[in-house]
Amino acid sequence: MKYNDRRDAALKLMPYLEKYKNEQVVILAVPRGGVPIGYYISKRYNFPLDLLMTKKIGYPNNPEFAIGAVSLEDFIVDEKINVPKTYINENIKQIRNNLEKRYHLFMGNRKPNDLRNKTVIIVDDGIATGNTILSSIKMLRKKKVKKIVVAVPVSPPESANFIKKEVDDFICPYLPEIFVGVGLHYIDFSEVTDEEVIRFLNDSNHFEKNRSVKLLNELS
Repeated sequence: MKYNDRRDAALKLMPYLEKYKNEQVVILAVPRGGVPIGYYISKRYNFPLDLLMTKKIGYPNNPEFAIGAVSLEDFIVDEKINVPKTYINENIKQIRNNLEKRYHLFMGNRKPNDLRNKTVIIVDDGIATGNTILSSIKMLRKKKVKKIVVAVPVSPPESANFIKKEVDDFICPYLPEIFVGVGLHYIDFSEVTDEEVIRFLNDSNHFEKNRSVKLLNELS
């Protein structure tokens, strides 16, 4: 199975989300690839669209090995791993600063949506290991959300099984037994640019119109 593009993937996810149309929902899209999918779902159901800003903390001298994660407002660290607190604190500060800059670039001065008692739907264009989303889920639980739903077009079965245990609902139309990478399950998997992210957000149902003109100029 292959999706034509991210819009096609979003269209195929939409029927599975019909059951949430009357709930208080916030879409959290993983930038950048998840933003087009979040945009089309947001437009279909009139859900507010926001960004899931999370980045892993890498182990010293092996940055691909995650020992924690940082969001705009929170962080988690694997306490079983012996890493100096100074290293952790420096990484939290640096990562959060970068996340805040990216969020401001994409969202302007708008504050993140209040997620308390909301159904949060995390969307991306696909899942590989799922580690970043798992870390995000743990931090979202602290915000006293009503439900956490993960909706993605494609995922390896083993990653799906891990995530299912941590969320209230997991939606994924395609779980290929042989999984090499998310992009191989799309005909068009073109890179989503910063400019496109801003345009999608600017055109979403719950976003201040025309506020991205200055930011787009800054990107030029």
